[in-house]
Amino acid sequence: MNVLIVLAHPEIKSFNGALYRTAIETLEKQGHRVRTSDLYHMGFHPSSDRHNFTTVKDASFLKLAKEEYFATENDGFVEEIALEQEKLEWCDLLIWQFPLWWFSVPAILKGWTDRVFAAGKVYGAGRIPYVSGKFKGKKALLSITTGSPEENYIDQGHDGDINGILRPIHRGIFEYTGFSVLQPQLNYSVARISDQERQVMLKQWSDRLNNVFHEELFNVGAY
Repeated sequence: MNVLIVLAHPEIKSFNGALYRTAIETLEKQGHRVRTSDLYHMGFHPSSDRHNFTTVKDASFLKLAKEEYFATENDGFVEEIALEQEKLEWCDLLIWQFPLWWFSVPAILKGWTDRVFAAGKVYGAGRIPYVSGKFKGKKALLSITTGSPEENYIDQGHDGDINGILRPIHRGIFEYTGFSVLQPQLNYSVARISDQERQVMLKQWSDRLNNVFHEELFNVGAY
């Protein structure tokens, strides 16, 4: 199977980096084909504007959706975006690896989504959201680290149910564009635990990935 792993962490020697490398090694050992987008290493530009395009539909007023449709019809996305779109079309499983920052993804990953998940190319153009999205038949999986402990992310915790926090991603990005969602891989309080505990987390991640294509889907709608 084909797997795309998107890493959004500025330090490759971080625990996010270790989870990223573990995923690559485990999946390749299983015979899967893996491609990656290490966004900070790539220097990916997160701002969505006219720099997304080599084409121009309306030079007098920038309406991104209109320009995205025009670029879709006229092969008008810049190489940086076109390559990421091609990776999405290629993959059977999409994995996002990132630290939870301010109850969401790092800005560089949100910017990647803003630019790459373009109107006409990824959504719209007669596709019905949640029903007949472009990526129907593909799966998506979030692998996340947090600074706070697990008890903060339960229903009555300080920060609220983690599944509710992640629902805008699971539902509003992945399911909207057709992906089926797998249960998130959650690694809590990683800066405040021992190296031995982190090694256990890495093994759990590797063990899970050995069977990831046989997992049941995650019920996003329950949250």
